[in-house]
Amino acid sequence: MNVIGQEEAWNRLTQMAKTDRMPHAILLCGPQGAGKMALAMAFAKYLLCSSHDTDNKPCGSCRQCLMLEKWEHPDLHFTYPTIKLPSMASDHKPVSDDFAKQWRQMICESPYFSMDQWMNIIGADNQQAIITAGESDELVKKLSLMSSQGGYKVSVIWLPERMNVECANKLLKLIEEPPHGTVFILVSEEPDKLLETIRSRTQRIDVKRIETSHIATALKERYSLGDETSMRIARLANGNWLTAVREIENDSENAEFLDDYKQLMRLAYKRDIRELKKWSEQIQGYGRERQKRFIDYFSRFTRENFMYNFGNPDLNYMNADEEAFAENFARFINESNIIAFTEMADKIQRDIKQNANAKIVFFDMALRTIMLLLNKK
Repeated sequence: MNVIGQEEAWNRLTQMAKTDRMPHAILLCGPQGAGKMALAMAFAKYLLCSSHDTDNKPCGSCRQCLMLEKWEHPDLHFTYPTIKLPSMASDHKPVSDDFAKQWRQMICESPYFSMDQWMNIIGADNQQAIITAGESDELVKKLSLMSSQGGYKVSVIWLPERMNVECANKLLKLIEEPPHGTVFILVSEEPDKLLETIRSRTQRIDVKRIETSHIATALKERYSLGDETSMRIARLANGNWLTAVREIENDSENAEFLDDYKQLMRLAYKRDIRELKKWSEQIQGYGRERQKRFIDYFSRFTRENFMYNFGNPDLNYMNADEEAFAENFARFINESNIIAFTEMADKIQRDIKQNANAKIVFFDMALRTIMLLLNKK
């Protein structure tokens, strides 16, 4: 089982199956990188396995498990957000099967992935990926068939909050009257965006952030890192496995974001409007997904500078380069401006998601930073 930590959630899932109290729809909720999809895939394998080992896990050797090694099983159906490609007919409603090859390749590499990764794989650029009504029609057809292996039929829906209204209403009817032997597993990061009628018909399980010790252990096992490095990265990840992996694989991007952050703060402190305008144009050129990652970094690192002022290393999650900058800069982030900085970052994230003019958004951010740095204790 390729799940990091999450024993509590796993035991709850398997206990329902073992005691014949299996709900027809499960809603796995939790923050990004906590392993919700990994849990969903592992549990789907558990339900489809014809024999379980003594550790309460899929046996890995039965016919069902062998088919699932490459996630190819006739009774397992994945649903996920898609986009409309230029090559598609004007009246075609994109469905998951249109991108099955890319999806299977991604999940075979790892059950831990983000929407950004998926968008890059399918070449989405600035499109918004959704789950269309065509997808619910396909599910009705697939799930109306008898189980080919005589057991459960499992429908795993990744990010159901991205269903359009028509699809959500059709899925609701399907969940209300599920085909015989069908289990729906919905994997959501924003369950509040789901129809209340859908949420009320599911068994909700909240997946917590992964414990730091579990991330550290997984890093040592999978990346052959030393104890000190593994623990540092695990603490920095703050319960998010994707952050831990990104810290290992994308050190160059984080270093660039640190440089961007330093440049912003230094130019804002000097009130150099002309150079700040150039800075905003540089960030604009990143593209929407990278802009979002930069704002995530900005928000996190601003918080770390604020916490640095308390003089307690256990409260900080910074690498060596970040800490070297914080040593002199942290005093500028304090009680008088930390909330405003956080609210500004949240607003920028919303603006980017809504396709606001990035040049205006980031130049406004630069000007606001000047004012916020003036708020000294």
